[in-house]
Amino acid sequence: MCLGIPGEVVEFHTDRPDLAQVDVSGVRRAINIGLLEPGEVGIGDWVLIHVGFALSKIDEAEAKAAMEFLESIGQAYADELAALQSSTIE
Repeated sequence: MCLGIPGEVVEFHTDRPDLAQVDVSGVRRAINIGLLEPGEVGIGDWVLIHVGFALSKIDEAEAKAAMEFLESIGQAYADELAALQSSTIE
């Protein structure tokens, strides 16, 4: 299963302006923010992530509602977090 999951932007990569570090339920990894408008997201903003790309900025209430739903589906979400943690962007 491949889900769109919310993540909170915690850091920008100064050497790669197309990458940001996000936190998804305690898992931190780099994602590509190149599909968003320059300056559209800042530290503390939430984005919807799919296969390593931020698809859109979402508000915190929407992110928290999505996280509650994802956590309620159990193993599929745990599998998605494990896949996120083991993946990288070069």
